Amino acid sequence: MHGIGNDFVMMRADQCPADTDWSALAQQTCSRRFGVGADGLILADRTPTGGFAMRMWNPDGSESEMCGNGVRCFALYLRDQGLTDATEIPVETGAGTLVLRLTDDGQVAVAMGRARLSRGEIGMTGPADQECVDEPVTAKSETFRGTAVSMGNPHLVMPVPDVQAIALEQLGPAFEHHEWFPARVNAHWVQVVSRDHIIQRTWERGAGVTLACGTGACAAAVSTFRLGLTDRKVRVSLPGGDLVIEYAEDGQVTMTGPAATVYTGKWEQGE
Repeated sequence: MHGIGNDFVMMRADQCPADTDWSALAQQTCSRRFGVGADGLILADRTPTGGFAMRMWNPDGSESEMCGNGVRCFALYLRDQGLTDATEIPVETGAGTLVLRLTDDGQVAVAMGRARLSRGEIGMTGPADQECVDEPVTAKSETFRGTAVSMGNPHLVMPVPDVQAIALEQLGPAFEHHEWFPARVNAHWVQVVSRDHIIQRTWERGAGVTLACGTGACAAAVSTFRLGLTDRKVRVSLPGGDLVIEYAEDGQVTMTGPAATVYTGKWEQGE
């Protein structure tokens, strides 16, 4: 499945062995040379009370708290698997409980929760109660102005005049492992087109260059608003397509965008 080009292998916990090594399986299935090929492995599971829970592993085997494009795919996957016919679906993730809503026009709207702004909430070094807004950040001898936001996972957003001029393959790994972020960070460069439109390119923690990042789009919308560059509702254009992000006055963020099934199959575990 994919959400504007951010692609995932989807599996159900009730159809897999209980002793599955999910980290190893993610590395195998996500390999674009030796596996299926994906930006992540997503597992549909049940909570102790019978609700739905989503877990996700990156191609390097690390587990991510949440994935915005992945959670939209998760909503469609639950429906296509016949696990629910509800249009509003609460889902537990590593970033908290999110509510997913399937719209009449085939989009999925996700109540992403509150944008977290303090260094302590983001998982940054420095005073836990302070924020990181428009601060100079340097890696690989390149300096940008960065704003940090957590959407349950950490993001560093850096506005630039032209996102196409950014050498993602060279700069991405350096900023992902920046010393400010002990658990690494998702790095984003954004170009403001207008008050309601930005363009974004992303280096994802544990995945590298991706065509889209949903939580990153949320972080970018929050950051550019806080910098006075955009309004509360903004269209975020990523290489794989567009998302609409709304940042409410109470700090809650809503993401709306598409999800699609590419194909289904059966994974036979090899040696």
